[in-house]
Amino acid sequence: MRAQTPLLARYAEGLFWLARYVERVENVGRLVDVTQIFESPGREAEAWYALVRINADEATYAERYGAPDPDSVKRFYLLDTDNPTSAPASIERARLNARQLRPLISTEMWKHLNVFHREVMATRPDELEGDRLSRLCARLKEGVQTYAGITEGTFYRDQGWYFLNLGRLIERADQTTRLLDIKYHLLLPAGAEERRVTEMSQWGALLRGAAGYHAFRRVTSATFTPEDVVGFMLGDTSFPRSILLCVRQMEWHLSQLRARFGLRGTGAPLERIEELRAGLLSHPVERILQAGLHEFLDWVQRQLMAIAAEIGTAFFRDWRPLADQDQVQDQSAA
Repeated sequence: MRAQTPLLARYAEGLFWLARYVERVENVGRLVDVTQIFESPGREAEAWYALVRINADEATYAERYGAPDPDSVKRFYLLDTDNPTSAPASIERARLNARQLRPLISTEMWKHLNVFHREVMATRPDELEGDRLSRLCARLKEGVQTYAGITEGTFYRDQGWYFLNLGRLIERADQTTRLLDIKYHLLLPAGAEERRVTEMSQWGALLRGAAGYHAFRRVTSATFTPEDVVGFMLGDTSFPRSILLCVRQMEWHLSQLRARFGLRGTGAPLERIEELRAGLLSHPVERILQAGLHEFLDWVQRQLMAIAAEIGTAFFRDWRPLADQDQVQDQSAA
């Protein structure tokens, strides 16, 4: 049997970003859906602006829309192609990467991505209200999940498979931190009993937003606590969106690139992953909440950025942060 052809650096990079952009579309749907559930009468602007803050989009949003407004935030993430973190901008970048990757990805992947791209780009302003917004978020999530199933069933398991999964896992872990961080930014009612009831309903909504509610109830008592939810999303290694499971899978994929394909350069990202894994395992949930959940999640996000940077520096032609990835097509063709 012939030896496998080495993977070009530009293809490894393209697959890495393709996975991140597609994963981001689903996570936009999840974050918007959870935010809609969390908004309370009279405080809608605060709830929706929390979404802008956890994505660190304050400057971009202020430049384009000014003062916080629920309708503007929805447009910012679901219609605005000039916002790099929006669903339409992400699916557009994913498609541009996929076009350059046609020699590698399956026909089924390419076809579905094109259909999904048309659907996302055709989103209408009247779909951003009430039940129609929930249905739109469901379509975003289902479109990405369909793509993930097609990829699982059709993509060849060479080096490219591992870079594709590394991008997906880094993006998924990052977005789990952002789902959790919604709790930090929410302003709860002042009354103690009202606060407790609201707190529990919001943690339940957060689990549903992460597609983890039923799995969580399988392993936790009916009288769950916030500590239980945070511990589940941070460190349950059977939950696909937990940060610790994503970190362990990143480690496995990098180890496979080294063991199966003899790729050098895995040492630095593996060290970063080990540092993040140790931090997740050595900090009890109670201590994290006492010291500040937001601060811990911020540390996790910085670690994930460092892991991505180590992978990019080791394997890609010209690593640049996500914010500099605007010229995807030009970059891939260079």
